[in-house]
Amino acid sequence: MADEIILLDFWPSMFGMRVRLALAEKGLKYEYREEDLWNKSPLLLEMNPVHKKIPVLIHNGKPICESLIIVQYIDELWCDKSPLLPSDPYQRAQDRFWADYIDKKLYELGRKIWSTKGEEQETAKKEFIECLKLLEGELGEKPYFGGEKIGFVDVALVTFSCWFYAYETFGNFSIEAECPKLIAWTKRCMEKESVSSSLEDPHKVHGFIMGMRKRFGIE
Repeated sequence: MADEIILLDFWPSMFGMRVRLALAEKGLKYEYREEDLWNKSPLLLEMNPVHKKIPVLIHNGKPICESLIIVQYIDELWCDKSPLLPSDPYQRAQDRFWADYIDKKLYELGRKIWSTKGEEQETAKKEFIECLKLLEGELGEKPYFGGEKIGFVDVALVTFSCWFYAYETFGNFSIEAECPKLIAWTKRCMEKESVSSSLEDPHKVHGFIMGMRKRFGIE
């Protein structure tokens, strides 16, 4: 019997894009269901009653929540194609550490860049660049964080790249000027069909954030 895979998602979500990318890397077919985060569906509330957030992967009727947990689930279950996590336990732990670091730092700092002004925004920009430089150092001279191929940390981070244009526009700075190797890495990732087909257009994301700024009275 074929697997039934449903993804509850919201198009600009970098967390949802992680799941889309992992599914694409594995060559899995699934049903995509767009959620309205201001009017959440009964299915989302039923499948993720604790956090009530996207993304949620529903596999044969069973929900898996939180993007990094979903990506690991996909990688463990469909392990015969495009492994994302390394087989070595230490390397696997390192990948999980950096993915966790990305989760704990980048989203909140990025949100402050587009949603605040003045000193708070400047502090967020500075910290955001520091985080990216640290990640750039971890990348080193490797083509990908996963080495010669896309891995778990690449999936965790690359989906933020389609928000970079908005961060730069609202924060009035250049990520490429600060982190050229990291931007070269994002371009390398985007050459892969699985990545380019899973990530949203940066200008579309910028338009979405413009709407959010108006909604919150920031403009």
